[in-house]
Amino acid sequence: MTRTNRQWLLASRPDGEVKVENFAWREQAVPEPRDGEFLLRTIYLSLDPTNRAWMNAADTYLPAIPLGEVMRGIGIGIVEESRHPGFSAGDLVQGLPGWQTYALSDGTGYSKLPPAPVPLEAHFALLGHIGLTAHYGLLEIGEPKQGETLVVSAAAGAVGSLVGQIGKLKGCRVVGIAGGEKKCAWIRDDLRFDAAIDYRNENVFESLRKHCPQGIDIYFDNVGGPILDAVLPLINNHARIPLCGMISQYNSTRPSPGPSNLAMLIIRRARMQGFIILDHLANAAPAVRDLVTWYAEGKLRYRTEMVEGIENAPEALLKLFSGQNTGKLLVKVSGEP
Repeated sequence: MTRTNRQWLLASRPDGEVKVENFAWREQAVPEPRDGEFLLRTIYLSLDPTNRAWMNAADTYLPAIPLGEVMRGIGIGIVEESRHPGFSAGDLVQGLPGWQTYALSDGTGYSKLPPAPVPLEAHFALLGHIGLTAHYGLLEIGEPKQGETLVVSAAAGAVGSLVGQIGKLKGCRVVGIAGGEKKCAWIRDDLRFDAAIDYRNENVFESLRKHCPQGIDIYFDNVGGPILDAVLPLINNHARIPLCGMISQYNSTRPSPGPSNLAMLIIRRARMQGFIILDHLANAAPAVRDLVTWYAEGKLRYRTEMVEGIENAPEALLKLFSGQNTGKLLVKVSGEP
């Protein structure tokens, strides 16, 4: 029986906010692997803010997606057929299958999932690019020290929620910024952040002054924009600012004004550094060990929001930019083995 590959293509480039109309649905026969290739069935698809950046005409850290091609996306899947010497049927792998139920690959960009005592979805919500981003950005760039104050934006998101918890493990006072009382309650009451600021209903600068009486030593930035502006006047000498994302800017139709007080970096002799976790995967093993150990000891928690069916991927992506999701947003494309 002929199997059907269900796909979302990039039909047009967004002008401002992403719309469902930017995608086109296609169904076609599942391809057969050739020598040196394997066929992957996608199980989980990760939805990330970088999906929006990839949709632009300009290259990012990866080339722009050509119009009419399968929408790029990070996924976990199972190898169903293989003519590749490095992969066998039944292998669980992670890579970039895109928004489709099946994908052919020559192995480039794919890795086998390491054995870990966690649910399969945790390879996105706790491990994978999410956990590694939180671990590297905070520990290698943020360099937390006992007693320091750490502020995290998008603190109820997949990365931010892990950053705050790791900060607590390292002895920091942790203040999270999130949108809405439910998210703030989750990070404050369940994840044990020291304080939570609701940017939708509070003056962020005044709340930061209240909750960071000793100033800010580390700011883990996931959003950029006005929140970065509110943080900068409060940073301490030698503060560190890992720049992980700027989701507040991704739907802008014109360049947004830059922070108005970057001079604080000079005054405070502070460091602001952007990073992409793809540059640091060679050092992933120690981070995975830490994350799995903390999870097994009950010191690290995660939350997933699961959307059923690849047909719902475009509408689910919009949640990232309206702030409707909490934790890691995933699409379940097919069943686990």
